[in-house]
Amino acid sequence: MKIYLNGKFVSKEEAKISVFDHGLLYGDGVFEGIRAYDGVVFMLKEHIDRLYDSAKSICLDIPLTKEEMIDVVINTLKENNLKDAYIRLVVTRGVGDLGLDPRKCKEPTIFCIAVPMEPLLGEDGIRAITVSVRRLPVDVLNPAVKSLNYLNSILAKIQANYANVDEAFLLDDKGFVVEGTGDNIFVVKNGVLKTPPEYQSILKGITRDVVIELAKEEGIEVREVPLTLHDLYTADELFITGTAAEIVPVFEVDGRVINNKKVGEITKKLREKFKEIRTKRGIKIQ
Repeated sequence: MKIYLNGKFVSKEEAKISVFDHGLLYGDGVFEGIRAYDGVVFMLKEHIDRLYDSAKSICLDIPLTKEEMIDVVINTLKENNLKDAYIRLVVTRGVGDLGLDPRKCKEPTIFCIAVPMEPLLGEDGIRAITVSVRRLPVDVLNPAVKSLNYLNSILAKIQANYANVDEAFLLDDKGFVVEGTGDNIFVVKNGVLKTPPEYQSILKGITRDVVIELAKEEGIEVREVPLTLHDLYTADELFITGTAAEIVPVFEVDGRVINNKKVGEITKKLREKFKEIRTKRGIKIQ
């Protein structure tokens, strides 16, 4: 395995960063999870745009242009002879001292990893619970920034692990359902597809946006509206989306069974359409 690290490719064993890197010390950095399908890096430009938006939001200057960062991703796949892969692209604040001041970090650390990986939660239906951990509100740490600080989600995942279920759903400070630990949530009720709006405490998921677009192309009504637990418990269909997870049906939430543990027709249709287009929307590995 070859990993891109600060301008060169090194072996997995040689891919090391300083213990003074603020990404390690403080979770000070940003990242993207990206997928390649059959030699096409899916929605790569959109992922790079989101990476740079996240960096700008936290005043992190990336020393590469977007075009150069696209080349980093493509070349990492080439170096590893991969056409199908999950890619992790990370930019940290870089090496500083033990203080918080980001001005002490003179140069960001950039690394890119590419590995073969099946859908994170499999393709069968999963079980989920809602947890006591609340999603951070936008005035505390905006979840729209895909930062290295994922402790909020990790704490939620720990509760799911203790409950022996696959995923945890988080609520916001008003009790509305917002996200899973690393995925967006969709509900189908009476033929209408619903998902929490961007202004809530959610990450603007790239797979989420693609699913909304595909649904509209199929003539499915889409509403971006706040969702309550009642909406989840009484859903005709329920599924989650994310780059690592792709599209996964949810068969049970807090013990309530959804659609008799069967994949719903709209979920099925959207999964099929997603598989059809994922090699058509992105940048080819030349």
